[in-house]
Amino acid sequence: MEASPAMRTICATMRKEMIELRRNRAGLLVLLVMPMALVLVVSLVQDNVMRATGESSIPVLFVDQDRGSLGASVARALRASRGIDLIEAVGGEPLTEAAARRLVAHGEYPFLMLIAPGTSEALRARAERDAAALFEPARDEPGPDRPAAQAVAGLTLFFDPAIQGSLHAAVEQALLRAAAAAEARERGTAVVRLLARRLAVLGGPAFPAGPRLDLEPGDRLPPESDTILGLAQETAGPWPSRQRPTPAQQNVPAWTLFGMFFIVVPLSGTIIRERETGTFRRLMTLPVSPAGLLAGKLGAYVLVCLAQFVLMSGVGWLGLPWFGTSGLVVPPTQWPAAAVVALAAALAATGYGIMVGALARRHEQASMFGAVSVVIAAALGGIMVPAYVMPPAMQAIGAWSPLAWGLTAFQDIFVRGRGVGSVAPAVSMLAGFFVATMTVAAWSLRRWRSAE
Repeated sequence: MEASPAMRTICATMRKEMIELRRNRAGLLVLLVMPMALVLVVSLVQDNVMRATGESSIPVLFVDQDRGSLGASVARALRASRGIDLIEAVGGEPLTEAAARRLVAHGEYPFLMLIAPGTSEALRARAERDAAALFEPARDEPGPDRPAAQAVAGLTLFFDPAIQGSLHAAVEQALLRAAAAAEARERGTAVVRLLARRLAVLGGPAFPAGPRLDLEPGDRLPPESDTILGLAQETAGPWPSRQRPTPAQQNVPAWTLFGMFFIVVPLSGTIIRERETGTFRRLMTLPVSPAGLLAGKLGAYVLVCLAQFVLMSGVGWLGLPWFGTSGLVVPPTQWPAAAVVALAAALAATGYGIMVGALARRHEQASMFGAVSVVIAAALGGIMVPAYVMPPAMQAIGAWSPLAWGLTAFQDIFVRGRGVGSVAPAVSMLAGFFVATMTVAAWSLRRWRSAE
């Protein structure tokens, strides 16, 4: 049976489109491969984030200066929880407090657990006093002349201030549970030792004042039986502020970078439209160099990126507090360093957009490749989720993302309180990325000019 005219039209149109797709192999590759890569990256990241609160281990540096029973007990409890990966040596060298704090301060590890010297002895002495108090006559409640005993200091959790609160809370709770288990074990040991000594005394009652183990529901133990071990927390770096960072200090720079690099879509589209409409050909007939054309585009879009930075900072500083949440808190002395990083990131983002526009043949290729590549780079670079919860292989790959360089620099300034000197490596890498992309773009435009 002969097909109807409408069906022939449909089939012919489909055949024509398939031929176009076959000719546009780069576009077909973008349509098929890039979404698969995006699904793979985002799924792996999200899966590891979900497991970070359960099956996945959180790396914690462990320095035991006490060398007593407490350190072994805490380490054993933490390893049994399967949620903490204790690290006592890096690069084959045992950790010291200074080296471990430096690693956490530089963001290479999120936490450091430090046990100070003499903590085991202090815990044992307090446990023995509390055990003795159980068999003594009831004493009055603590008052001005008899304050309650203070917790034994000796456990300190140093943390990278860029660590998000949920992960910080999970590690804190794991350490508190480990400390409570060690404390309970020491209390029990102290009671057993005291009973053994008293029962060994001949010629006198084992409990002169009567045991105090038959407490009524309304009774309370002596004040010395309160929690013995305390857990101090502070940032690992030498910064004056000991407050945890606000969400804005992490989210504002992250999504500012994402917005900057997403400029690849309109910028590359502009370059391709100029080629398709003949504007590029007419510009090439003028006595101008490709470098001059690139400089003009570069200046305009860098200003757009800097405007994004200003607007996003304003939203974080003024907008978020208006909605009742914590805003962007940055000391005035840190803004010059932030401006340097913003300029370097704007140059890198604009250079990437120009390169994509110079290399792509069609507007669809540029828009699809540019958008998906930026999303993948953002996912790998820690924009969507922190890099420290990713699998190690993805962290190694993400370290090459320009968004990761910019985010690290912004966190060093906004969260870790550093200056321009400390962000020089990240700024240098962003500048190198800008030079590389602009070199490729200039070469591609020169090739198009010679072809014309």
